[in-house]
Amino acid sequence: MTKSSREPYVRALEPTSMVDQVAKEIRHSILAGNLRPGQSFSLREIADQLGVSFIPVREALRQLEAQGLVITRPGKSALVAPLHQDDLNGIYRLRRRIEPELGSRSCVLLHAADFQRLQAFVSMCGDEDLGVDEIYDAHRAFHLELLRPAATTWDLRILESLWHAAERYIRLAFSGLDSRPEEHRRRKHSHAALLAVFREGDPDAVAQAVLDHLDENEKIAQGALQVQ
Repeated sequence: MTKSSREPYVRALEPTSMVDQVAKEIRHSILAGNLRPGQSFSLREIADQLGVSFIPVREALRQLEAQGLVITRPGKSALVAPLHQDDLNGIYRLRRRIEPELGSRSCVLLHAADFQRLQAFVSMCGDEDLGVDEIYDAHRAFHLELLRPAATTWDLRILESLWHAAERYIRLAFSGLDSRPEEHRRRKHSHAALLAVFREGDPDAVAQAVLDHLDENEKIAQGALQVQ
């Protein structure tokens, strides 16, 4: 067999699938509060607004249901998953199982270039000129890059689902604060302090710092949920 007739070693790159694009847009609407907790919506209506057929919307909702963001129902409607105290507790219980341990291993694997990139995300978290969506994107990217060196593909898959689920509660908690300069300063200081512990490279100190960070965010989210 000649080289030109061999099967290719890798598949050709493909653009992001339509289903993934639809899932991203619906997820964004849920996290931003455009689709509210408990709200029912028509799959046909979503398809019309996005200019796509019914099929990718249906497949996208299966992804989002697996992430705990929607509840699909018989027929052609779906429901944005309600916010519940038990769900919030479960999300953070799982995060406390995973993130401190990953952080303790990751801190000794990060390099100078990694810390420069992480510092840029910290600055974005406190940038008053950025929109809310950009800030939350930077927030997710910060936590992802902190843990990535020690994380497996499955770790990242699970964490992405937990982070998206947690973001609904975090956005609720900070919905009235995101535009205030003092909140930008608090957010930047909180993440700068966490990054400083990672720089020290002490695995035990990092695990405790990550745990404290999660505890603080869960308490803030709990307070917002109680007054909803």
